[in-house]
Amino acid sequence: METKLTINKTDSVTTFHPCYEVDNFSYKFTTTPAALCVILYGFLTLLSVVTVCGNLLVIISVLYFKQLHTPTNFLILSLAVADLLVGIVVFPLTMTFSPSFCMYHRDVFCKIRSSFGMYFCTCSILHLCCISVDRYYAVCQPLMYKSKISHHVVLVMIAVSWIVSALIATGMVIPNSIEKFYETGFLVVLMTTTVVVIISFYLPLVIILCIYLKIFLVAQRQARSIHTRIKCGATVSKMERKATKTLAIVLGVFIFCWTPYFLSITFIMLTKNSAPISVTETLIWLALTNSTLNPFIYAFFYIWFRSAFRIIVSGNILHCDCSNTKLH
Repeated sequence: METKLTINKTDSVTTFHPCYEVDNFSYKFTTTPAALCVILYGFLTLLSVVTVCGNLLVIISVLYFKQLHTPTNFLILSLAVADLLVGIVVFPLTMTFSPSFCMYHRDVFCKIRSSFGMYFCTCSILHLCCISVDRYYAVCQPLMYKSKISHHVVLVMIAVSWIVSALIATGMVIPNSIEKFYETGFLVVLMTTTVVVIISFYLPLVIILCIYLKIFLVAQRQARSIHTRIKCGATVSKMERKATKTLAIVLGVFIFCWTPYFLSITFIMLTKNSAPISVTETLIWLALTNSTLNPFIYAFFYIWFRSAFRIIVSGNILHCDCSNTKLH
């Protein structure tokens, strides 16, 4: 059952999205899609396929190759699972129930889409938070690394990231229209949204940035030393520094993709004004492309991931037992 539009809603929005039209005051997918609509949805479909395939490569690589069975890579594996689910679940839902559509239809699938988006976003940043802790011990306290970051500890980190993200996602679905703030009680929704945004994004982001700043300062101090050493005389290997640099790039891409979206939410909460639907659509898709980019970052900067991807894509993994292959 479709929700009817009021006339004053249609003027500012329906002219934006090339795939929707107004029919008897009902906002719905057009029966005769324009060329721009076909190109747009073709591109988004391709983006979804690339996201799924790229993250599958990461997942298969970490699970199959024994050389990649490290605490850091298991965190990357769990992050890739979240990104894979974005490609499988969130991309199709966002294409089918776009922000333009959900502005006017209080459809249950719109709530599901928003909930999954919040779930995987929070899950991603909590994983990055755990990875930053892993990198801190690997670079700044290498002698304590194996005792502090064991496989058991990593499993706890992963479980906490998924469980806390699920609690946040089910506890609060960010409204797609500022009008809903007033219908459900502005102050209540505002307070809930503020708490959720702080817990799921701003607070973890501050923690991550502080940890990486500490790592950067330690790395700078090491670089000025002829023999790079920390406290008890342990050296930081080239591999550890490379891994830290790569994961810092992953963090930078995450900030680039997700910060504009959360800033727009903050703007809405502070000004009580909704952002233009074109801006909302763009920021949501920019945020989702983070799940597409991560596998390419690993492939470009990690030589052992590149080697693993090459073996998988070439099909050699099907013809031999390559699990003990030395990746280089």
